[in-house]
Amino acid sequence: MLKKGIILAIIVAFAAIFLNLLSSFNGNTELSDLSSYYAKNEPAQIGAANLVTAIVVTYRGLDTLGEVVILFLSAAIVSFLLKLSHDEQNNEARKNELRPSSELLQTATRILVPIIFMFGAYVFINGHLTPGGGFQGGAIIASGFVLLLLAKPDMKINHNLISTIESISGVSFVIIGILGIFLAGGFLDNNIIGLGTFGTLLSAGAIPIIYIFIGLKVGSELSSIVGTYNETQKEN
Repeated sequence: MLKKGIILAIIVAFAAIFLNLLSSFNGNTELSDLSSYYAKNEPAQIGAANLVTAIVVTYRGLDTLGEVVILFLSAAIVSFLLKLSHDEQNNEARKNELRPSSELLQTATRILVPIIFMFGAYVFINGHLTPGGGFQGGAIIASGFVLLLLAKPDMKINHNLISTIESISGVSFVIIGILGIFLAGGFLDNNIIGLGTFGTLLSAGAIPIIYIFIGLKVGSELSSIVGTYNETQKEN
């Protein structure tokens, strides 16, 4: 009874805090000085129609690099722990008798997976023009990989290929960032190549190239986690 009373008191306290925050919230009616700077100067300086992309990939390029590193470490740790658990059971493990997937799922996979992969590529290639970017496109590609594993649970996964794509993409991303220091105004400065015509595919300088590498890196890392987990489930 005492435990339930304490839990109830905590819930009431949090409810009071959030109600107070909600009642005192007033939305901004105009942009802050920093936001105004981005909105006024981004088209000329960066050339990206998507303002969010311009901020994330260029003005806050170091933050994006940190996010990619965190994702890589998360993928590496998850894969390591899954493999460790798998190796501990290797002596007594036997393969599960997996039920074959339905014909409907297999047929849908053959049709949808190429479309999903193309859509993921479209999202990160056009990240400087429309909502999206490397992280979103990479996640879409990984979702296609999940569907592929659902339809073909016995499929052999080429971890060397995934690791190679991930490594090349990560190194290329850093190299482009460093080139921005020497050829432009700073790390990940997209002006290392011409800005092109505003609003077209070949615009915003190096941003489309940056997002291609980010998309491939994110997609390969998430796919690696899913693939490793799938392999551990094949053993008891």
